[in-house]
Amino acid sequence: METSLLFTLLLTCAAGAKFRFASYYADHMVLQKEPSRAIIWGFGEPGSKVMLTLFQNNSVVTKTVQIEENSETWKIMLDPVAQGGPYTIEAHQYIEEEILNISIKDIYFGDVWICSGQSNMEMTVSQIFNASKEMEDAPKYPLVRIFSTALIQSEVELQDLGDINLQWSIPTPRNLGHGDFSYFSAVCWLFGRYLFEKLKYPIGLIHSSWGGTPIEAWSSKKTLIECGLLEYIERSRPSYLDAGPRKPSVLWNAMIRPFINMTIQGVIWYQGEANTLINTDMYNCTFPALIDNWRKAFHEGSDGQTNQQFPFGFVQLCTYLHVQINDKFPRIRWHQTADYGYVPNKRMSNTFMAVTIDLGDNESPYGSIHPRDKRTVAYRLHLGALAVAYGEKSIIFQGPYPQKVQVNVTHGLLNITFNECIQLRHMDNKTFEVSCSNQRPGKWEPASIVSSSYSSVILQKPTCPDGIKGLRYAWSEWPCEYKQCPIYNPQDLPAPPFITFSLNNPAWILL
Repeated sequence: METSLLFTLLLTCAAGAKFRFASYYADHMVLQKEPSRAIIWGFGEPGSKVMLTLFQNNSVVTKTVQIEENSETWKIMLDPVAQGGPYTIEAHQYIEEEILNISIKDIYFGDVWICSGQSNMEMTVSQIFNASKEMEDAPKYPLVRIFSTALIQSEVELQDLGDINLQWSIPTPRNLGHGDFSYFSAVCWLFGRYLFEKLKYPIGLIHSSWGGTPIEAWSSKKTLIECGLLEYIERSRPSYLDAGPRKPSVLWNAMIRPFINMTIQGVIWYQGEANTLINTDMYNCTFPALIDNWRKAFHEGSDGQTNQQFPFGFVQLCTYLHVQINDKFPRIRWHQTADYGYVPNKRMSNTFMAVTIDLGDNESPYGSIHPRDKRTVAYRLHLGALAVAYGEKSIIFQGPYPQKVQVNVTHGLLNITFNECIQLRHMDNKTFEVSCSNQRPGKWEPASIVSSSYSSVILQKPTCPDGIKGLRYAWSEWPCEYKQCPIYNPQDLPAPPFITFSLNNPAWILL
């Protein structure tokens, strides 16, 4: 048994011997505000009574629960609390004539977000562009509270966290940039900061990620069974992209499962690079299934207080190598949307996506797989959160997506109409490609852009004796240079990659 696993199991088994809150309830934390009810839970003596009291100024709210005789855990659901604070929470355990007291202070109510994934989520503020200024600004946001789990894996589901890197804290330059790929996550921090600037109330950020890890490690056994992968064989060699734990469910068990009793607002996710090496073409099952399973687990664990369709945002993968060896990166990007090309969609409801194919960073000292412009990533994510999680319908959070493709046989042109106004940044001759064959994978030929209008692009199509069978956009590992893809919208958001075939896409019209 691994040392870390043994430690976490011993800690969990011994938890009932001491009256305490679960490990992630601490001073300075944020609890989920109304209309949801925050959940407080912990460990205590079987059969004892626990009384919880919430204090703010002259306001006092008390809740009581009895620990069952065959249990060592207690759970209390608070009444809905409006955003704000600070509050103090006291818990008292009554065992015959003995009273034990514990408390946490400087507690605020707001929105709680979990940030998870692999190394691009792990990158700290000290590793990104303008790091000094970003860390210098940290004290301006004392109501954006941060928490970071330790790197723990387990082959069984843990009830509580085995270890913590950063207990709930008010942000400082040091705890935002503690060390490379340590704590605190730059994407998580900047996402929370953007939300706070817009919403003007407390934001709680829980960072739980591990570099080089595939989605299978973050998935419960139920998820893997659904996708037929529980017994998958790890055939790939550990590499630059794949350096962390790969065993099924070990990170779900240790770094996500312990949070499910907590009430949360939503999740953001930045992962997928490792799955260019493992089960690439199963990602269109494993990712949507992970979202479904996390939603179900958090909803049930919080006694229904976490929304059963809570918002789930993610980052569509950036670039890696200029010289493309295979098409696994574009395939993962496509599978991240359950093969729709956009979100939300019928398979992935209440989701939002930050497209990052235009943020390649060949000069990154951490390797090109780790681009440093995390501010743009977080900004694009927060637009999705405002639209999907907070209902701001006027917010545009995704770049243009094609609605219709018209083939002009006479003039040898393709007219691609998008769902919104577009901005053509340059007359590219390689980002669009067409296929003359229905075979997959077939041969693809570049189709040059010859002109554009308000919402459409005209391509010069290659000669196809039997007609054009397929069209794709940005289908390469490094499709464009920094913020220089061909197509954006007026909000400066790039068009996401797509692939389509005429035989199964009703959008195609032959003229």
